[in-house]
Amino acid sequence: MKIISWNVNGIRACINKGFIEFFKNSNADVFCLQETKCQEGQVELKFEGYEDFWNSAEKKGYSGTAIFTKQKPIRVTYGIGKEEHDKEGRVITVEFEKFYIVNIYTPNSKRELERLDYRQIWEDEIRKYLLILKAKKPVIMCGDLNVAHKEIDLKNPKSNRKNAGFTDEERKKMTELLEAGFTDSFRYLYPEKENAYTWWSYMMKAREKNIGWRIDYFIVSNDIKDKIKESMIYDEILGSDHCPIGLEIEI
Repeated sequence: MKIISWNVNGIRACINKGFIEFFKNSNADVFCLQETKCQEGQVELKFEGYEDFWNSAEKKGYSGTAIFTKQKPIRVTYGIGKEEHDKEGRVITVEFEKFYIVNIYTPNSKRELERLDYRQIWEDEIRKYLLILKAKKPVIMCGDLNVAHKEIDLKNPKSNRKNAGFTDEERKKMTELLEAGFTDSFRYLYPEKENAYTWWSYMMKAREKNIGWRIDYFIVSNDIKDKIKESMIYDEILGSDHCPIGLEIEI
């Protein structure tokens, strides 16, 4: 099975920047989007052979997730059943016979870390949610998790130590998630690989210089980590400040 995840930073803009070509060429079984920034009816995006599911934020032009899948899910759920978290359209779960796929767009802690306290609550609730699913069948979670876990996961760790996405608090929550029975698929295959990033600032020619962060992930429950065949970063694909990532897994 091949799964793609991409924070498109506005699907309507990304459509005009090569999204459709990449979608078709990727031939993914499941394709997950984050930060769609659209409401129902604002974009008409259909692909032959795929069903699509959208979870939009209440606030227009903000957040949002979507999933395209070739295989019909048994069940699709939106959010995690907590109103305070679900109004921003950040989670879609598709259930298949043997596993779940959970598409997540984690809140950014923002400048001055004004949303860090909320982010900590979110992380605890997401971990609880994933563990409930994991108790039933294996879980594949993907998306923009808005954290670089280790120093190897961003270009300038020392100068970013207390910045959103690389605070001790956010990194600790990622560690807690992994220790609860999950595996970072990319680091599972490539534990020492450097300069592997998925997001670059639009400023200071950051992408051209590869001054980036790896904040987009495929996280799998430990019971299926040995089924991971490949974990890809499509850093040559433009269209957003994030690049797509991929997972090939035998499941």
